[in-house]
Amino acid sequence: MDADAPPSESLLGVNRRVLALALARMADAVGNSFLIIVLPLYVASEAVGGSVFGIPSSMVAGVVLALFGIASSIAQPLAGRLSDRMGRRKIFVIGGLVVLGAINLMFAAATAYWHLFALRVLQGLAAAFTITASLAIVNEMSDPESRGGNMGVYNSFRLIGFGAGPLLASALLELGPFVLPGGIQVTGFEATFGVAAGTAFLGTVLVGLLVQDPEGTGPAPRRLALRVWDRSDQGTRLDTIFALGLATLVMAACMALLSAIEPEVNARLDQGPVLFAVEFVALIAALAAFQPVVGRASDRVGRKPFIVVGLLALIPTTVIQGLVTAPWQMIVARVLQGGAGALVFAPALALAGDHTARGQSGAQLAVLTVAFGLGIATGQLTAGFFVPFGFAVPFMIGGGLAAAGTVLVLTQVEAYEHAAETA
Repeated sequence: MDADAPPSESLLGVNRRVLALALARMADAVGNSFLIIVLPLYVASEAVGGSVFGIPSSMVAGVVLALFGIASSIAQPLAGRLSDRMGRRKIFVIGGLVVLGAINLMFAAATAYWHLFALRVLQGLAAAFTITASLAIVNEMSDPESRGGNMGVYNSFRLIGFGAGPLLASALLELGPFVLPGGIQVTGFEATFGVAAGTAFLGTVLVGLLVQDPEGTGPAPRRLALRVWDRSDQGTRLDTIFALGLATLVMAACMALLSAIEPEVNARLDQGPVLFAVEFVALIAALAAFQPVVGRASDRVGRKPFIVVGLLALIPTTVIQGLVTAPWQMIVARVLQGGAGALVFAPALALAGDHTARGQSGAQLAVLTVAFGLGIATGQLTAGFFVPFGFAVPFMIGGGLAAAGTVLVLTQVEAYEHAAETA
């Protein structure tokens, strides 16, 4: 499954083609992250409206944000398996980016809540193909001794784009409306949707020019080794990849609690959208900064210890966000939570890659990408539905999930490395 990249294809210990893919995904991540900041405000604005069983706008915003993760998570196993069966990855990445760009433009024409619901579902379906194929490319271009570093760098670049997006989006919202040549007036919302579409199309061009399918990639066998239980342990232990998926879901849920309750956060901390964007980006910046270092360290000393420590650290760093009373306190808490997430993210992906069967990277790693999407949706729904009962309640629930995730990894995840090579 893995082939060492020759020295000419390695830059600072990272495969050059992985760097190229990371750069392309960084561009489209800028646009995707716009919507995390913009959509809750768009729901609360007069631009869209409607009645959804009388539920408050905070819950509508949570549903709008969560639908992306739910739709993407449902489609990812199929998308990953399809790319395995065809033995091609690049075409799936490009196709997904093109559709994402088109849908980003269509948000400007939405006038009702159900329009947002439908667009987010379509967006999630398109993203499923891009996410699974991209991760499969990184895995198949890595060997066990460099997989953690490659996964860390890929995620880091993508997160840099994801973190830059909210800052740019909040600036566009603050500065809008804009007057284009010819006297055409564009609102701040319309400007953000247009830029989001442009970055997706830029990512498409970069993938087309810079990324190639891994050598030796061919159609996978029909048999698909996805399972819940570890068959070698007589069904008493969860399969390692499945357990890592559950840990990833917990991590993502904890990190996503803030995004669906922007109005409530701004009211509690007496701040505007720019400070909220800084708080949101603080976590992303910490993830981006620490993941390459953590990934390379996990290549040397093992993956599981990092995952356990990271989940333990998620407990206090999540709970404290429900107790802070000033913007600077939230920023510090988010940085610390990002550092905890970095200890989980790259090592979990790398360990799952170590266990992945030949030719099944797309489908088997989809377990973790599905879990990440479901975790984001879980966090957003949890925040939207439970914040009316008290600002701290969603964060307390997140801390409890992190504690359960720690126990899960300690008891259910195989500690040894490179199982895929000896299977």
